[in-house]
Amino acid sequence: MVAEPASQNIPAHVAIIMDGNGRWAAHQGKPRSYGHQAGSDALKRTIEAAAKLGIGMVTVFAFSSENWRRPRSEVKHLLELFLKALSEDLRELDDNGVCISFIGDRSAFNRAIRDGMSRAEARTANNQRLLLNVAVNYGGRADITDAARRLAEQVARGERKADSITETELDAHLGTAGLPPPDLLIRTGGEQRLSNFLLWQAAYAELHFSDALWPDFGAEHLARAVDDYSRRQRRFGGLDQVGNA
Repeated sequence: MVAEPASQNIPAHVAIIMDGNGRWAAHQGKPRSYGHQAGSDALKRTIEAAAKLGIGMVTVFAFSSENWRRPRSEVKHLLELFLKALSEDLRELDDNGVCISFIGDRSAFNRAIRDGMSRAEARTANNQRLLLNVAVNYGGRADITDAARRLAEQVARGERKADSITETELDAHLGTAGLPPPDLLIRTGGEQRLSNFLLWQAAYAELHFSDALWPDFGAEHLARAVDDYSRRQRRFGGLDQVGNA
């Protein structure tokens, strides 16, 4: 039986760094590709658990801009797994009311993957149960740099003045434009760092680090993270109800 959070203070937007596939596979005496497949299954479990808890948006770090540095065979398998998920898992996600969106630089992917992403977004565009944002070929620093470059180009063309650039304007030029910032950011696998994920967007997110390797993550772990979140007071740089910083 899945434990329910102790409070009804449910985060609207949860971001997840899905870490630990390779270590999980090593513990099983299996190749890293085995861990990535198990990680795909964990994502499906977690999405369903999030929807049942009433979480409306989940953003996952599926493939970072730094992942290209991994061994070619591993990258090839990751991309094949991604393409398979875009075709074989799409119907299940669509049937479950999940709307899919992708953030990151798509230009590095082949035509089949780019077309698959576009089809997934089009097919699920009207679903409203949960919005799943999948970060692929994404890096937080690059996201901020690209936004700053686009604003600088507008200034150079005389379309805006430099003093018109505000935090709101920069936010509107990020890959996540139009999305609310994450309330809760979860990282699995026992590591405690952001690894270049949503650096701007997660400025005031509550952080939860789970020792569970990603393929082992599921409803119980998500409920525990949400329970942890619900017990915190979010101050956004201000004071709490009794005047403490």
